[in-house]
Amino acid sequence: MSWKPLFSRSLGAAADRLHFAAHSHHLWPDTSFEAHDRAWVDAAEYADLKWERVFGEIWPSVQGHIARVLGLSRPDSIALAPNVHEFLVRLVSCIDARPIRVLTSGSEFHSFERQSQRLEECGDMVVERVPTEPWTTFADRFLTAAAGGGHDLVYVSQVFYDSSFVFERFAEVVQVVSDRDTLIVIDGYHAFMALPTDLASIEDRVFYTAGGYKYAMSGEGCCFLHCPPGYGARPKNTGWFAGFGQLESGIDEVAYAPDGSRFLGATLDPTPFYRFEAVQRMLQDNDITVPKIRAHVEALQGQLLDGLRPSSCLRPEQLVPDRGNPRGNFLTFRTSTAQDLKRQLLEAGVVTDARADRLRFGFGIYQDAADVDALLQRLTAIAS
Repeated sequence: MSWKPLFSRSLGAAADRLHFAAHSHHLWPDTSFEAHDRAWVDAAEYADLKWERVFGEIWPSVQGHIARVLGLSRPDSIALAPNVHEFLVRLVSCIDARPIRVLTSGSEFHSFERQSQRLEECGDMVVERVPTEPWTTFADRFLTAAAGGGHDLVYVSQVFYDSSFVFERFAEVVQVVSDRDTLIVIDGYHAFMALPTDLASIEDRVFYTAGGYKYAMSGEGCCFLHCPPGYGARPKNTGWFAGFGQLESGIDEVAYAPDGSRFLGATLDPTPFYRFEAVQRMLQDNDITVPKIRAHVEALQGQLLDGLRPSSCLRPEQLVPDRGNPRGNFLTFRTSTAQDLKRQLLEAGVVTDARADRLRFGFGIYQDAADVDALLQRLTAIAS
């Protein structure tokens, strides 16, 4: 199966490039170009009235697509923002306790890790980090820590950015956290549109956040937060988008709606949401579902791993975690030469990335078997 024709602009822009950074920046399909253009035309044609189209058509369509993909019953539980960090600080602002007691993993991305470390420095947060390795015992260890209680916030990734390891038992966190006031947040940035995910059974208890930059193929500036009813009712970090009803009547008190709009911020660029909406329609029109994307990626990953030879600059035993563990849509190899290999690959026309001693290869629907064959050839050439 090849869906390359849907990406003719991105692929044609650098015909010799092998883009295996689909875990970071996905290439954009052609329909996103048209949507980007449409956002500009709407701004020119409607001027101030463009917001009626944004909030009346684009916004609810985006919410509907997200709810459909995640099995959510109410699209209005979805808040939209330019980045996940904005949601993070808004969630933290809902917690009055000082210091805030947090349970998380030892492999969260910098948007959470950097912020939590800074809050620790100033005494506003106490963080318990459960090491992700060994991976085979992580779920049990994390669930045991969560069951121990005493946390104001439980924050954990569905897929860890530094290994691609999948935390498959995140729904069990709801069962073991006995304190109903504890906020539970699942960071799904490396899982949304990569792994089939159904939140129906826990939608009334967990926050779920992700965005369009990676596997949703929509670019920067399009992130979302699913907000369970009754949790974080009045964020102290708030923006005027969360109070549209008070624009004309004035503010007598800071009011919040019970749906996801209570987590909205302030003025943003709507263009990314045009792109997201168009990409989702493209996927539906071509019957490209998340399970089909997943199957396509797994086939390409298996082709790469099976094709590595002793003459290559990478070896299957460098894969972390090993092939017996669940993983997301990218492969991670642990090697002391990761940074140098990243540079050599880029010089050979292969785009990937490295985090410390880990080299990552991402896979998506704009790649096919011929791309993996070409990658294997270039890996062998670098080794020689």
